[in-house]
Amino acid sequence: MRRSFLGEFEEIVLLVVAACPEEAYGVTIWEDVQQQTGRSITMSAVHATLYRLEEKGFLSSLLGGATAERGGRRKRYFALTDAGVRALQDIQEVRSRLWQAIPPGKFQLIR
Repeated sequence: MRRSFLGEFEEIVLLVVAACPEEAYGVTIWEDVQQQTGRSITMSAVHATLYRLEEKGFLSSLLGGATAERGGRRKRYFALTDAGVRALQDIQEVRSRLWQAIPPGKFQLIR
């Protein structure tokens, strides 16, 4: 299988889905991404990213039941796949190695 790389926003969305204590769907993911990043993000950007991550095999989704509160519309719930878990673990390992490689004092302000 060809390795797919994640962009920054894809990584954030994937992490938010992984961190959701309940079933993850568009609105909760969108709210969490905005809260965690402090950025104003459109719902369409989140939906496009969720579907792209599903196409890459990092997420799976299923439709829930219709509810009266949503005017009969169904929610699409997203969950990590094994490939999504592996991708996040790989990213964490790379970032950890890079942070550990920074020499002590490197972030001291230059005067």
